[in-house]
Amino acid sequence: MSKRRGGIPGGGGGMPGGQNMMRQLQQMQQKMQEDMAAARDALEHEMFEVTKGGVVTVVINGHQRIQSITVKPEALDTSDPEWATDLSDLLTLAVNEAIEVSQAQAAARMESITGNLGGLSDMPGLGGLFG
Repeated sequence: MSKRRGGIPGGGGGMPGGQNMMRQLQQMQQKMQEDMAAARDALEHEMFEVTKGGVVTVVINGHQRIQSITVKPEALDTSDPEWATDLSDLLTLAVNEAIEVSQAQAAARMESITGNLGGLSDMPGLGGLFG
């Protein structure tokens, strides 16, 4: 008659399929990491354009790097003493909105990859690791 030795819960005589579940979780984690890396690469090449006042256009990529800023000089009223202040305001608004658009797209892309993890926290034995 053999004595049972202490060890890792779920190992040997523990939860049936425990090793299979761990293998599946590891595969899911690896796939998620690959998908996130692919999404980050894609975001670097994805461009977002924001125009303010018909004067300023900002193009930004998914990594929040400004690619270009274009100003239509014909749309500016340089006879107005406030034209430089107005241009500065439009630039600030356009850059800030472009960053927000880029961040929102990046977050949505990552959420589409990680969003399905919420259901895993209900699985027995995972104790809210994903929630």
